[in-house]
Amino acid sequence: MDTQHLSVPSCAQPLNPRGITHINTPHTSRFTIIGNHLTQHRRLSLTAIGLACHLQSLRSGTRVDIKSLAAHFPEGETRIAAALRELEAHGYLARIRERLPSGRIVTYTVSYNQPQPSRAGPAEAPSPPPPNDVPPPQSQQPEPEFEPTGEAAPETTPDTTAEAELAPTPPPAPKPPLPEPRTPDLDRHRTATALLASLHHHDPRLLLSERAVRQLAPAVAAWLERGAHPDAVRHTLTANLPREPLRHPAALLTHRLTELLPPLPPPPSTPPSGGGPAAPPPFHNCEGCERAIRTPHSGAYCRDCRNAGLDASAAA
Repeated sequence: MDTQHLSVPSCAQPLNPRGITHINTPHTSRFTIIGNHLTQHRRLSLTAIGLACHLQSLRSGTRVDIKSLAAHFPEGETRIAAALRELEAHGYLARIRERLPSGRIVTYTVSYNQPQPSRAGPAEAPSPPPPNDVPPPQSQQPEPEFEPTGEAAPETTPDTTAEAELAPTPPPAPKPPLPEPRTPDLDRHRTATALLASLHHHDPRLLLSERAVRQLAPAVAAWLERGAHPDAVRHTLTANLPREPLRHPAALLTHRLTELLPPLPPPPSTPPSGGGPAAPPPFHNCEGCERAIRTPHSGAYCRDCRNAGLDASAAA
C-alpha cells in the first residue's frame, strides 16, 4: 500500500458529457509553446495548422521544402504546398527569395509564432469555453524526432532554412487534345452521340449536358472509326468509376477517351513489289478443247492439244 504509482492521477476527474475533458501532465522537456490563435484559427485548414505546429517545433536550419515534408508525412506534395500557401496568406510563414552573387537563387523560409500584421488579416480571438467546463490549456506539440539540445524554444527568433533553387519551376505540360475522326461519318457520329447520352442509364452520375455531349461525340466517333465496338467504348467509360461523387463527369470521360485511345488498325495488305514471286497468268480457254488454261494471251492451246498436233494443223 506504500508503493507510489506515478501514472495514476492524484484525484479522479469527472468526465464532461458535453464535450472534451482535458487530463494534462506538465511538460519539463522537449515541448513547444503554441498560441491558441493558431491552434483555434477558424480560416486555416487542419493540415495548415498541423504543419505550422510542426514547423515551429523544428530546429533552426532543418530543411522544410515540399519534397522533404512530403517524405516525412503521409500527405502528398499537393496538400503540403496548399498548406504552406495558407500559412503565407495568414502571416505565419514567409518564403524570401534572394539571388546570390554566383547567380544561384536561394529561398529563406521563415516561421512566425505570431502572425505578421503585414501578411495576415485581423487577429482572431479564440472561442470562449462553455460554462462549467475545464479551460483549455496552452497547446502542446508532440515530441519531435531529434534529441533535445537543452535550449528553450525560441519566442521571437524565426527559423530560417535556405533552399537551393537551380532553375524556376517549369510550366505544366499542356493537356493533349481530344481525338478526332480522320473521316467524317454521319452514322458514326449519331452512334457516338446516342452512346454518350445513354451513359447515365449505367451510372446516374454520368448524366452529361448537351454541350458536353457535343464536345465528346467526335472523340467517341474516333474510337468507332478505329474499330472499337460501341459496347467496348461504353464499358471503358463506365468501368471502375470512383466511389465518391463525380463533380466533373465530362472531365473524367475526356481523360479516358484521350489516354485510352486504341491504335489505328493496320493498313490492308498490298501485293509484294520487286523481288517477290510473280503473279500467275490469267485463265483463257484452249482453242482446241475449250479447256481453261493459264496463259498470258488468248488463242493458245493446252498441252494435250499441242501433243495431238492441233496447234500445228491450225497454223497450217
